[in-house]
Amino acid sequence: MIPTTEQSQKEPRANKQRAPERDPSYVEAFARGLRVIRSFGEGRETMTLADIAKLTDLPRATVRRSLFTLGQLGYVIDDGRQFRLTPKVLSLGYAYLSSTPLPRVILPALEMVSEQVRESCSAAILDGPDIVYIARSATKRIMSVGLAVGSRLPAYCTSLGRALLAYEPVERQQAILATSLLKPLTPKTVTDPQTLLGIFQQVAHQGYAFVDEELELGLRSIAVPVTNATGHVVAAINISTQASRLSEETMCTSLRLALVQAAQSVRSSLL
Repeated sequence: MIPTTEQSQKEPRANKQRAPERDPSYVEAFARGLRVIRSFGEGRETMTLADIAKLTDLPRATVRRSLFTLGQLGYVIDDGRQFRLTPKVLSLGYAYLSSTPLPRVILPALEMVSEQVRESCSAAILDGPDIVYIARSATKRIMSVGLAVGSRLPAYCTSLGRALLAYEPVERQQAILATSLLKPLTPKTVTDPQTLLGIFQQVAHQGYAFVDEELELGLRSIAVPVTNATGHVVAAINISTQASRLSEETMCTSLRLALVQAAQSVRSSLL
């Protein structure tokens, strides 16, 4: 299974680097509650209090209070020992999806491309060292881990992530790489920060990112940035396929063109 950034490193370190320490407006209890929610995921659908405390690196008493509060609000239920999230948690993600036009505007374009090339298409945005999927049109499951809207993957080794990172200032790229757990997910994964910075520069120059079996063996993908009406990169879209199905040349020509046309078709609808 491909580890997400949240699965492969503990939450607290990343949060401590980003948290506005000593700011009286920062609500630590609220932040801890969010960490408890984020500790759940694929393979961790139900957990004990001890499991959550270990995963979040929070004191058991803190986790107990967070779970009690989340339970009172209807976001968590338990059988006396095992805790799990309720469907009400989906309302948190829906608040974002319903407040931004990105998913609504991009999805029809993804579906058009997916129907045209008969391959899975996705859209994502950058969130720290990760990409977050905001729309998908999947023809088949091509990865060992299931992907859906809201799924997260490391940005450094994905075509979507590189298509987004390429248009960030170099200082921002360096900062994101510094907080990323750069590990070889396959023998082909590039993990050297300087090499990655060079790749980002190349992606920005050529206008697309191609990743060949760096995220998962047998998987290759190509991505292009999506810009809004003012020319700012707001998302990226990609096509993913089994490496045995399409050559790099085909993906970087005809499939790239299909993605570029899709990105251009939604540009005027994005502010």
